[in-house]
Amino acid sequence: MSWMGKVMVSAVAGAAVLSGAVALSSAYAQEVKGPKVTWKFNVWGKKRAFTADVEAWSKYVAEKTGGNFKIKIYYGDQLGGKKQNLDNIKAGVFETAKVCWAYHAGKNKAMTVLNLPFLPIKNFDMQRKVSEAIHKHPIAAGEIKKKWNGMAFSTSNLPQYEFLGRGKAPKKLEDFKGMTVRALGGMAGAMRKLGVSIATMTATEVYQAIERGAADAVSFPSTYAHSAYKIDEVATWFTSNLSPGTVDCPNVINITAWNKLPEQYKKLMHQAKEKGYAALKAAYSAKDKVNLPKWRKYMEEIKYSDAELARFRKVGGQPVYDEWVAKYKGEFDSKAMLDAVLAAAK
Repeated sequence: MSWMGKVMVSAVAGAAVLSGAVALSSAYAQEVKGPKVTWKFNVWGKKRAFTADVEAWSKYVAEKTGGNFKIKIYYGDQLGGKKQNLDNIKAGVFETAKVCWAYHAGKNKAMTVLNLPFLPIKNFDMQRKVSEAIHKHPIAAGEIKKKWNGMAFSTSNLPQYEFLGRGKAPKKLEDFKGMTVRALGGMAGAMRKLGVSIATMTATEVYQAIERGAADAVSFPSTYAHSAYKIDEVATWFTSNLSPGTVDCPNVINITAWNKLPEQYKKLMHQAKEKGYAALKAAYSAKDKVNLPKWRKYMEEIKYSDAELARFRKVGGQPVYDEWVAKYKGEFDSKAMLDAVLAAAK
């Protein structure tokens, strides 16, 4: 090759490298100016659909600020166990974390209204609406602020739970009587009203319990958590529209850390929140599109009529609502909290 050809090749190669560098830098082009801020986010478990929202936050704020505002995610409870997340937020160990009220029932009592069973929540968007209404309610928001210096910024919007089980499928309310199931919070209370025994075990112990007959069924956020814990490998039936409830798991932010953010970063966080919800919805939906067609090939699908669902709400739901209101009426206006949920669900 002549010296001229070598020069031309070098020039082209140099241009390609420069173009790549420009493209790389543009991915983190600084659209929003501000100081360098790094937040720590604590969450249990691995990267999964449940964490898609926070991953979207982290990517978005870093891109918009040229890397000046970073949210570093610590998986696997690296900064503290999930049951201590509120304590550690208050102590400033990290700025933000996922908090499931089922793990903190005695710490934020007003928020547990969102864990009541058989609430009339029909879809992802309604669930977000209901959760955010309660997170902003003066009673619930005031409690978490006073006790933990925290604010529920957004919800992880876990899908409604459903049951996967092995053995005889419960095709009507009475068929649950005598079963042993794993269920949490208000859902456990509802199942007891149906004559069910509640098995106390961790999520990772459920597979073996069902395989060996120590438990008949488990309720998990459907469908992603059932497949994540491989319950679909040992189950023979699943419910697809029982919707016995869910567990509210907001992303809680330390108020002092929030107040220190410059206004442009707060605005970015609100934009990132919308990105997070879109990511969650897509992640949960993607799992359903894979799991449901597969399950229908080898498991029996149980779908209840509207009349039967009304019976579940009457027998398993309403008594638990009444007990919850009575339990907390001396501490706060529990009836107002329940009314707020039902009003937001319309």
